[in-house]
Amino acid sequence: MRVLVTGGAGFIGSHIVAALASRGHEPVVLDALLPTAHAGPLEQLPSGTAQFHHEDVRDPEAVRRALHGVTAVCHQAAMVGLGKDLTDAPDYVGSNDLGTAVLLAEMARADVRHLVLAGSMVIYGEGHYACPQHGRVAPGPRAAADLTAGRFEPPCPRCGADLVPGLVDEEAPADPRNVYAATKIAQEYLAAAWARSTGGRAMALRYHNVYGPGMPYNTPYAGVASFFRSALARGEAPRVFEDGHQRRDFVHVADVAAANVAALEAIADRPPGSLRAYNTGSGTPHTVGEMAAALAAASGGPTPVVTGEYRLGDVRHITASSQRLRTELGWRPAVDFADGVAQFARAPQRGLPAGRAPR
Repeated sequence: MRVLVTGGAGFIGSHIVAALASRGHEPVVLDALLPTAHAGPLEQLPSGTAQFHHEDVRDPEAVRRALHGVTAVCHQAAMVGLGKDLTDAPDYVGSNDLGTAVLLAEMARADVRHLVLAGSMVIYGEGHYACPQHGRVAPGPRAAADLTAGRFEPPCPRCGADLVPGLVDEEAPADPRNVYAATKIAQEYLAAAWARSTGGRAMALRYHNVYGPGMPYNTPYAGVASFFRSALARGEAPRVFEDGHQRRDFVHVADVAAANVAALEAIADRPPGSLRAYNTGSGTPHTVGEMAAALAAASGGPTPVVTGEYRLGDVRHITASSQRLRTELGWRPAVDFADGVAQFARAPQRGLPAGRAPR
């Protein structure tokens, strides 16, 4: 199968390219090498690349060229993370939503009917919560006054009681709470509209907190694991926001790449004209503080510092049930948290200056 991987030179995309090649597929890469994801020039093509297009997914002619002879598209090209502030909004919308719209229009023109989309758990907002009295509830955005006062846990919106966090499934309603999250749910809506219009088949893999070798160094456009790893590479203590007890599902990039391959290999059997979403996580929650401490211990770096700081766009707890992905596509995460973090602590980062690797 000849597969166009947009963003295929990036952190996750490059792992997908290598995984596709290892299964005998032909990955074609289209990547603009934007500075938000690439601190410098591309040193080498991702392993297994059959063809490379250094072009932007927002350019219809570039996408048209890249789609030549392609059977399926694995759409990874996007700006990620919370970024700096709201001034990033036009770049997020342009990269993520305009880029997706251009890609889908050209796929319709080229009669390419299979799409696997990089989705995100950020579309859920806060995750699954249960109140002892009222059962499952959906807390609203946390107030700045509460966060400033150190009240980080969202209370029951009906009685104010403490809540118990759980695993969120794909039927949870979308509740995007920052610009990035809004662009990610818009991508899914666009892909669903494309599928209905063309009879195409689409899958959205809603990644949870992906980590592993090749994460970018020292950029606000990345995940929390990258922030911690970058601090340790500078010889600094990781700074943990809030109280460090935020629950996340950290999933290794090799497992995410395997999920993409499984989706691409199964998509022809899906019903046409629809989009099917899959949470993509390890299924085993860990706190942000645990990730920071594990990375520091594995690299021999300074002990993390819990700062009490916060970002209004962050949510408190979001952890995945990936049962649908396991049941329908036969996918299983293969990288244990302890092993994955130990590997990540010593692995190269994109844009890491020479001599800055953890000691």
